[in-house]
Amino acid sequence: MSLFWRIFVMNASLLVLATVLLLSPWVTVSSPVHFDEAVVVVAGVLAMLVANALLFRYGLAPLKRLSHAMARADVLHPGTRPKATGQHEMAELVLTFNAMLDRLEQERATSSGRVAAAQEAERRHVARELHDEVGQALTAVLLQLKWLADRAPVELREDLHAAQETTRESLDELRRIARRLRPGVLEDLGLASALRALAADFTTAGLTVRHNLDAGLPHMTPEVELTIYRVAQEALSNAARHSCADRVDLDLRRGTRGGVDLVVRDNGRGLGGVAEGFGIRGMRERALMIGAEFVIRNSREDGTAVLLRVPRAEGADQ
Repeated sequence: MSLFWRIFVMNASLLVLATVLLLSPWVTVSSPVHFDEAVVVVAGVLAMLVANALLFRYGLAPLKRLSHAMARADVLHPGTRPKATGQHEMAELVLTFNAMLDRLEQERATSSGRVAAAQEAERRHVARELHDEVGQALTAVLLQLKWLADRAPVELREDLHAAQETTRESLDELRRIARRLRPGVLEDLGLASALRALAADFTTAGLTVRHNLDAGLPHMTPEVELTIYRVAQEALSNAARHSCADRVDLDLRRGTRGGVDLVVRDNGRGLGGVAEGFGIRGMRERALMIGAEFVIRNSREDGTAVLLRVPRAEGADQ
């Protein structure tokens, strides 16, 4: 029976029962009203209110659970679905909501994939422009400074050598930025070599990045490898800029179900209750694109740990 008819039948039954009692010889109302008659009328009204309250509480409980599920729904945290309980229309409403979430998550993953592809194309374009245009210009400036330093008076050579060193450092930094924008080593030498180079780039005077990369990892598509690389890059960048850590461990290993697990763990101060920024949301979106699970754990004692669980690809060897 639908919710409408359940409520209608309950209220109609109560009203019919009250009418029958009032018309019967057992329940009468005098003028003025006697005390025992008032007690009967008040008790009947209270009984009707309690019955209606119980009926509505039971009948609308699935709506309350669905409301809580709607408030907690987030396409960046997929997989959480309310159970389709209750009567027919309530269960149908929950199933419709779950189907809507499935469509939203699928559309979000598809649109995020297109955005990520456009970002990677733009990064490659910017990296190529930096390397070909700005890099060549700085190289020309470096050669000109060397030519001037060889022919300049002695009192100017020290300043020219300092300018050479500054230009050389700028050129090195430019090349480092270009490598981060377009990881050519990932395309040429594979994911393991790219992660080693990434760890070396982030190793500075105050930060040590240690890597542990399992041998014999399962085959991964270029999209999966690029996602793992970008998540590792963003996690290392956050650790270097925000965590006040002096050590970061980067692990890439086989997962428990034939997939691949990436773990980036630092010994810093943790997030400290700060809301997730664009960097973490970007990592979540990249994980959704390849159907991976993204988890971030943090505490003031143990620092921050970023975990990316990539499932085993269909048809891949165990």
